[in-house]
Amino acid sequence: MKRFCFILAAFFLVASTAAAQSLAEVAKQEEARRKAVKTPGKVYTDKDLPKTAPATPATTATPASPAAAQPGTPAAGSTKEGAAQAAGEAADKEAGGQKEPEKDETWWRNRITEARAKLDRTKLLADAMQTRINSLTNDWAARDNPVERQQLALDRARAIGELQRLKDEIDAQTKAIADIEEEARQAGVPPGWLR
Repeated sequence: MKRFCFILAAFFLVASTAAAQSLAEVAKQEEARRKAVKTPGKVYTDKDLPKTAPATPATTATPASPAAAQPGTPAAGSTKEGAAQAAGEAADKEAGGQKEPEKDETWWRNRITEARAKLDRTKLLADAMQTRINSLTNDWAARDNPVERQQLALDRARAIGELQRLKDEIDAQTKAIADIEEEARQAGVPPGWLR
């Protein structure tokens, strides 16, 4: 058994030495390659890419039902009619002082960030409420006085109700985030804008 352990230790020692040598060689080769490169490669950013309008999802609305079409998108019937309708709606919004915000990268990032922050706050409150429920349960079990136990039971019941309300909010906020992601996908927003 000792001989086997000695052989195994020797094998690992030789293997680690060989790996260290090859790693050093690789590092030297990489350093030589980097010195040989005259100019660094071009780095592309969002500013280098051409600005294009996000694709609009196809609607199933007919020209007879403009209320079903999304504002600013042409109706399914005719492109010219849809463009005229969109221009008219845009003019109405500007005249009424209700200018729709530009849905660019910062708008999408702010929207998803706010929704995620709201969800995080609600989760934090739910965790705190669960801690309060656990504390009230322990206090209730440690008391012998029936009046104190009754008050602790009432406080615990209120806390449980509040925890349930927070869980419902978490579900609604999670669905809202999924809805934002789906809306962005349908609008042709790059996935990186929602990270």
